[in-house]
Amino acid sequence: MQPSDIPAAPPTPLRAPRPATPSQTRPSAPPPPPGPAARPRTAGLARLNAAAPDAAEAALLRCCASRRWARRLAAHRPYPDLDALLAAADEASYDLTPDDLDEALAGETASPRPLVGARGRGTLAAHTALRAAQAEYERRFRHSFVVCLDGFRDAEVLNAVLTAIHDRLGNEPEEERALAADELRRIARGRLAHLAASRA
Repeated sequence: MQPSDIPAAPPTPLRAPRPATPSQTRPSAPPPPPGPAARPRTAGLARLNAAAPDAAEAALLRCCASRRWARRLAAHRPYPDLDALLAAADEASYDLTPDDLDEALAGETASPRPLVGARGRGTLAAHTALRAAQAEYERRFRHSFVVCLDGFRDAEVLNAVLTAIHDRLGNEPEEERALAADELRRIARGRLAHLAASRA
């Protein structure tokens, strides 16, 4: 619900305040501590800021497999909030060298994320088509296909990947490397947001 969708409360009549009697005058109690729902979703960011360098780099490498990217983000701690962390991640992503990008793409190949998609009639054929398209993509570009799927529902993922991979198979290699680098940047942002909000 957007703020504009929230119905306005009916106006409250204005009344002059009544003077407090002596029995009503007492020090106010301190506010109760915030419950779990009221705490900011930054427990993981606090742990990242406080972690030893090796532990921080290991956590960051799970977001992007470039070691230089992870070392750079770990070295710039502490981050006051998620926006600062994401801004630093974007800057590091834009500065990836060709070797850094190769390393990051190889990390996606070594630890592929499971593809969640719709089940049912036609799904087996779609998965077969996807495997064939991935094989052709890797033959043409010599690295794994990466695409950011943030915002897609599970039932939409399979078709989204199939559409994206077929669209990008016609790219020139340098154009595709630039697109893959930007998809890695977007994927890393999503993983960092999850890391920052993690409670465990």
